[in-house]
Amino acid sequence: MGAGLLAAAANIIMQLSWPEVGYGVFESTVDSGNVFRHPLKRNRTTLTYIAVAALGTEEERKTYRTWVNKSHRQVRSTESSPVKYNAFDPELQLWVAACLYMGFEDIFRLLGGLDEAARDEVYQSSATLGTTLQVRPDMWPADRAAFAEYWEKGLDRVHIDDSIRGYLTRLSRVEFLPAVVHRPLGRWTQWLTAGFLPPRFRDEMRFEWSDRDQRRFERLLRAIGAVAFRLPGPLRRCPFNYYLWNLRARIRLNLPLT
Repeated sequence: MGAGLLAAAANIIMQLSWPEVGYGVFESTVDSGNVFRHPLKRNRTTLTYIAVAALGTEEERKTYRTWVNKSHRQVRSTESSPVKYNAFDPELQLWVAACLYMGFEDIFRLLGGLDEAARDEVYQSSATLGTTLQVRPDMWPADRAAFAEYWEKGLDRVHIDDSIRGYLTRLSRVEFLPAVVHRPLGRWTQWLTAGFLPPRFRDEMRFEWSDRDQRRFERLLRAIGAVAFRLPGPLRRCPFNYYLWNLRARIRLNLPLT
């Protein structure tokens, strides 16, 4: 659902809360993937990955995996890195995929609209968020109960230090956008990001959050949900359907995919 983009920064914070993932992004030498230098391209490649993983064919996933792997080969820790990491590590990729799934789960929960059977179906189909890359199918927890156990254990590895916190705070304030945009909107987007974060991550980011903030946030989400679930299917799936179309066009025209 396109409304899930409202929680995009919060989801990235969750992904990068494992130090190995955080420093993998923070120290990355892949210039084209730097959101502060190439925000439009980074947005396209990230949303295309989610689109092809969730909505694409197995052949399209295989093709996109080849291109993503080209970038990931450069994402490795050095002797000076605070932690060891490798973008091909399936354990780290599983955490990222789990965070993406949690983003889906949270947006549906907050906006309303899915019964338990539908949520189970969304969970099972979300395995491709990891298996599109190097996560083995057997690594994806068997059901939502097993996933909840995995998630709780994963929280033990959550730690955001000053360097990663500074990077993510800038991201939450959309400082990758022109100043004419991020200066008037930055405080609001940070507040919205804080609202989508579970308390553990919010505390790691040192974002303040009151009961009044929670009530305002819930009212906003109810209003958005009242509109979002009444939109026609293609509009609800936008922009992910667009990025899948864009990927297919790039494949036909033999253009770079990342």
